[in-house]
Amino acid sequence: MSGGLCGRVVEVVSFLTCLSSPSPENCELALRARTGGFINEARKVFTYKATITNNQKAMAPTAVDSKRISDITEDGSMDRRGNPAVKANTGKWRSSILLLVNYGLVTCAFFGVGVNLVVFLRRVLHQDNAEAANSISKWTGTVYIFSLIGAFMSDSYWGRYITCAIFQMIYVTGLVILSLASWFLLVKPSGCGAAGEHCDAPSTAGVALFYLSTYMIAFGNGGYQPSIATFGSDQFDETDPNEARSKVAFFSYFYLALNVGSLFSNTVLVYYEDDGMWVMGFWVSAAAAAMALVLFLLGTPNYRHFKPTGNPLTRIAQVFVAAFRKWHAEVPVRSELLHEVDGDESKIAGIRKILHSDQIRFLDKAATVTEEDYCKPENMQDPWRLCTVTQVEEVKCILKMLPIWLCTIVYSVVFTQMASLFVEQGTTMNTNIGSFHVPAASMSVFDILSVLAFIAIYRRALVPVMSRLSGNPQGLTELQRMGVGLVVGMAAMVVAGVVEVERLKRVVTPDQPSSLSVLWQVPQYALIGASEVFMYVGQLEFFNGQAPDGVKSFGSSLCMASISLGNYVSIMLVSVVTSLTAGDRRPGWIPGNLNSGHLDRFYFLLAALSLVDLAVYVACAVWYKGIKLDSNEDDKDKKITVHV
Repeated sequence: MSGGLCGRVVEVVSFLTCLSSPSPENCELALRARTGGFINEARKVFTYKATITNNQKAMAPTAVDSKRISDITEDGSMDRRGNPAVKANTGKWRSSILLLVNYGLVTCAFFGVGVNLVVFLRRVLHQDNAEAANSISKWTGTVYIFSLIGAFMSDSYWGRYITCAIFQMIYVTGLVILSLASWFLLVKPSGCGAAGEHCDAPSTAGVALFYLSTYMIAFGNGGYQPSIATFGSDQFDETDPNEARSKVAFFSYFYLALNVGSLFSNTVLVYYEDDGMWVMGFWVSAAAAAMALVLFLLGTPNYRHFKPTGNPLTRIAQVFVAAFRKWHAEVPVRSELLHEVDGDESKIAGIRKILHSDQIRFLDKAATVTEEDYCKPENMQDPWRLCTVTQVEEVKCILKMLPIWLCTIVYSVVFTQMASLFVEQGTTMNTNIGSFHVPAASMSVFDILSVLAFIAIYRRALVPVMSRLSGNPQGLTELQRMGVGLVVGMAAMVVAGVVEVERLKRVVTPDQPSSLSVLWQVPQYALIGASEVFMYVGQLEFFNGQAPDGVKSFGSSLCMASISLGNYVSIMLVSVVTSLTAGDRRPGWIPGNLNSGHLDRFYFLLAALSLVDLAVYVACAVWYKGIKLDSNEDDKDKKITVHV
């Protein structure tokens, strides 16, 4: 009884206060409670008055017709002293190029270890094909699952600069330990591990240090990657039109740096490692990582920074708890009646306001103001009972991205084969071109060259043509590019299967390589490279652009986490296929000797899974609606970013 009377009094007082307010256009924002009949009738009067006021405001002359581009950043970025960053002295391409070189060197070090690691496991640690392939998948998967840890620390507590510095130090330490362990304990006798050169059985201490060092490398590189991607894009103020265009281009150059960095490892280092010079290859990788760390620290005075926004898991939990507490509450039809703080800034420090979306409406209950909230003022300040629209939309953005992200995992399974089964397939082919021996792992150089070529082709040729056809300045939206990547990746698996069929036809002696040249693998590597340009560059742009301000690094880490889960799914598929196809008299599809197996059928299976995944992806992409940010300007339309 008293609660209903309290609610009615609040409604009447709120309404009368609004009509007497000098800013009646904001009146409806104050009416947070579910409105009764009195308010519903009175809204007609309110709407009329607000309309007149807005028309008068629109007709009033403005002192400034267009906004002048500021000399300081307006996206919330700061210099190292915590002051608003001055554009002339901080960020932009001067800082970003340094970060791109840093990333290229880190990548060179990573692939100096990773690209030939499957061969090291077989020749030095004496693992068989299936065991080595699964070991690589586990290690690579762990690299990218650690990206979630780095993203969390970056967004919540450390900030991106400190996160990058700490994880690079761990990375360098792991590479040094691996080099020392290989030098003194593993590669015995010295120079062993080349084709036909037998290594002694590894010691227990050597194996322990090997796994310790390689997983330190995984931890350091994984935690560093999402932070450096976001930190590089932080150097551009997206409220400045010129810098906003540079920010979009940055992700293409970021992926370009990855492939340029790996080019040296996939050509020079892999050749020497394949010839038994493992220790030298690991030391070169350690030196490249150390040089990258030094360059990163040299750029410290000129970087732009964003403050960490606190633990996002707490904010997410608050939304779900508040929504479940108001399970029976009726969500207002008009989004203006949902709870949001007044002013330009959101309630969460460092996060811009996000406009309401109509998807996942159940969570809007967390921002619905009830009569109980009005009668108990403490509820209005308790985020476990009442959240702002921005906080609710932050959770919605994450949930809406997840179906898209899940659809990228099958592609990552396809991509993973390049570091494992493609290499093993290549070792069973003719790797001699005249008198020159081509290491099977070095065939990934055609993937790198394909990436470099298609980035140039896409930006210089496809974007201008598609922008004229679609009206989108970027040519294709991020979601469309990711869809193209799925199609091209599926084609790569079909081509790899056809090559394997031809390889098996040319096997003369079961325990000898096929006479088919390893150069027949070029098309499958080139197609994988082309698919990466569309899929992974599109993913980086999409997840970074669609992630709210408080979880930007988490958005970048989703791309890495997709690769991680792709590796684990690949392990599961290989294990399941091996158990189902191998028997007492059957070698299975992926036996130790590929000449007696049917690797082609595994590739065709992946192509079929990719086709199913593509259909699901298209449905998710059509459903998806992009984030809408409040522009905080009364004289401009709201800033809306939609990717469909």
